[in-house]
Amino acid sequence: MNTVDNIGALAAPAKDLELGFPTEPYVSAGSYFEAYALNSARAGSSVDPAALDEAAAILVAAYSLGATVFACGNGGSAAIANHLQCDHLKGIRTATDLVPRVVSLSSSIELITAIANDLAYEDIFAYQLQSQSAPGDVLIAISSSGSSPNILRALSWARDHDLHTIALTGFSGGGAMDIAEVAIHVNGANYGVVEDLHQAIMHSLAQYIRQSRIDADNIPSTVF
Repeated sequence: MNTVDNIGALAAPAKDLELGFPTEPYVSAGSYFEAYALNSARAGSSVDPAALDEAAAILVAAYSLGATVFACGNGGSAAIANHLQCDHLKGIRTATDLVPRVVSLSSSIELITAIANDLAYEDIFAYQLQSQSAPGDVLIAISSSGSSPNILRALSWARDHDLHTIALTGFSGGGAMDIAEVAIHVNGANYGVVEDLHQAIMHSLAQYIRQSRIDADNIPSTVF
């Protein structure tokens, strides 16, 4: 089954594809997954390709010039920030001429809890940027709501100190959309769907940059 009508026949309301998902109970895990996949596809189609192009250009310039790319997020978004460090450092470097410098500000529980305990949780990312970043570096802030105070504080500090800023958002986009130089927005209202797509965007940017630095004849034999 691959249509909204068929999903509806399995007690998966078609309106869930337009409103916050889900809005009514589903009769089986299988029907829920089919509706979840459709909702993900709809939300994925809302992502602005121009924003992806802008973000990719910022990242390519940073990796080419030796600038550092920082990533941060809370909860599931912290996991995406940590994963970004892996794929944008190891992944992009593999078989290319790039040697990316990538740091996840969400990776050290010792540092995060020290800053939160002694200063404020709102400072856990901005404080790290103050010690480690320089003008021309990049901050990628991942926040489904776009409203987390520590994300907004980090984006504002980065913007005010001449870092490039990229925000991955969902739901209404929050303040992050207004602060960031580039906002990649997922028009979805389900945390799982938004986080899945943020992960896909992270992977897509890494793989796009990597393939752009690989000889065209070698791309078909390269595993991404």
